[in-house]
Amino acid sequence: MTAFDPTASDPRALFSSTATQTPTMNALVPMVVEQTNRGERAYDIYSRLLKERIIFLTGPVYDEVSALICAQLLFLEAENPDKEISFYINSP
Repeated sequence: MTAFDPTASDPRALFSSTATQTPTMNALVPMVVEQTNRGERAYDIYSRLLKERIIFLTGPVYDEVSALICAQLLFLEAENPDKEISFYINSP
């Protein structure tokens, strides 16, 4: 049996203050407010960018980070295989 990994059940845990392997990601995550016909909706910046088919890889590549990136790519590909995905990499 392996130890519980909070990032396996909630990918947003990579960007939370409880993430232990990536200390550079412990900063606050900005929120973006979007106006719709139903009113305002707030997104964390990473969810908003994913909605626009933009994925970021920042910092070292750990197993948890690579699994998160793969999940995002697979989700976007399944959602619309003909639409482009932008992938930005800033990694040592």
